[in-house]
Amino acid sequence: MSYNLYQHVAEAPTRPGERKARASFDVADLFQGPAPLPQTPRGGDEALDEKLRQAYFWIVNHAVISPHYDIEYNEEPPAVYTFGDSKTRVTLPSAQSYSSFVLLPLLNFAVRRRLLLVGGPGRGKTATAVLMGILAGYSLKEVRRGIQHGQPQMTISDLLGNPLPADLINAQSMDDIRISWRSWLGMRVKIIDEYNRIPTRTQSALLTVLADNYAEVLDHVYECPPAAWFLTANDDGGGGTYQVIEALRDRIDVVVQALHFNTRFFGEMLTRIEEGIRPEEVVPPKLIFSPEQCDRMYAEIMAVEFPRQLRRRLEFFSSQFEFFEPGGEQIEYKTKDSLKLSGVSAHLLDDQSGKDQLKDLGFQTKNGLSVRAILSILVFVKAMAYFRGDQVVSLEDVRQILPFVLHDKLTPDHDAAFFEAPGHANLRVDQISWIRRMFDLAGAEYDRLDLDRNDPVAELDEEFKGGLEGLKQPEVKQRLVKIERVLAEMARGKKLYGHLYDDILLLKYLHQRYTNYLSWLKWQTH
Repeated sequence: MSYNLYQHVAEAPTRPGERKARASFDVADLFQGPAPLPQTPRGGDEALDEKLRQAYFWIVNHAVISPHYDIEYNEEPPAVYTFGDSKTRVTLPSAQSYSSFVLLPLLNFAVRRRLLLVGGPGRGKTATAVLMGILAGYSLKEVRRGIQHGQPQMTISDLLGNPLPADLINAQSMDDIRISWRSWLGMRVKIIDEYNRIPTRTQSALLTVLADNYAEVLDHVYECPPAAWFLTANDDGGGGTYQVIEALRDRIDVVVQALHFNTRFFGEMLTRIEEGIRPEEVVPPKLIFSPEQCDRMYAEIMAVEFPRQLRRRLEFFSSQFEFFEPGGEQIEYKTKDSLKLSGVSAHLLDDQSGKDQLKDLGFQTKNGLSVRAILSILVFVKAMAYFRGDQVVSLEDVRQILPFVLHDKLTPDHDAAFFEAPGHANLRVDQISWIRRMFDLAGAEYDRLDLDRNDPVAELDEEFKGGLEGLKQPEVKQRLVKIERVLAEMARGKKLYGHLYDDILLLKYLHQRYTNYLSWLKWQTH
């Protein structure tokens, strides 16, 4: 009877209700979320977003015991309760919400990126990764054989493969040596258990596979298929038997924490023990994704619309962190990266021109965002919208997913004034809430500046994107004057913040493009 229960997949839609298409995007929808649109199956196949949701609910209800609904959506104002002297807020979401420990691995499976599961031993990290391998169509035996278990003696050959002994003896050249590649390299779900116990030299070989999708032994190359990666560690500080090399950590797209086991679920564990139920052995066949379905699902996720107005909000938030005013003389070098490369301590440099250290989000971090981090944000936010059955990203999609992508990308400066402010000390520990708080603060500043309606830099950028072909000298000169006027107006503000820094550099870029084009026009007339 219990086996049949575990095999059951409900026929009812996971997000019931009428779906209406919208004629156009409205900025007000950023605060309400888009009306979900139907995913039209092709070739008689089922809707894959619905299948992905069915997989989520089967896992969260029958496989991974995770009653932690920390990704919260609301359609109406939620009920809120406050507990204890610390005024701990408990929110009851008014719309379908999710457990990050189950949802993020599923989204990573769908977009074929790299996810790190962190948490103490025995919290279900490896079990969750194994379930992702089962969903990809592999047998439990294949998945278990494919897991690479980090340990201090792991060599590159252990990880990738060995040259055949007979070939080593008889070969006349390197080309004559065949390599017995490890079977896991060809899998579409790759699991590295306790990756921080792998020796540094072997980590470098792993980095090549993880980052560039190929393995190399003795000048022989094995091209790996697109794959979803799942790495585990008992902590996210890079600790372990070996320090994780920075380049390997940087390739991880998203981090999710395995939260504690709720003792109210002892009965579920007892049932599994008594009846010999192992969830990874009873995954319903209906939830298995074929390689073709995985490819189609990825293509559908990439087709999800990311509205321009929402993109501007994300750009505004992302611009807060890299700028470091005393980091250089020339404006292009006033960055935290320049500071890091110099080896000079930030405390030896002058204060940043008397700016409000509580208002400027840049004071809270030791680094800015890389291009790779921004790409990861865009991919996972699209996946979040797709999972919810929407074809347009909403503000809440960004707000909920952003902290998990930036968990290992933004390094907090725990000595910053922000963390000393009343009620902020716990954000030193809760990095998810800290990043979400910064996004909310950036959004409030964006609204205060009224950038949706008053953004002259965006107007100049859109004008430039119309192309230069056919412009005459008077029009080019007029555009140069407009750029200079905007810069002059910005200079009157006296204080220089991160979002202004990026705007100034863009305007300098546009000015240079027009200047070069004007020189070419003048040359033509001679």
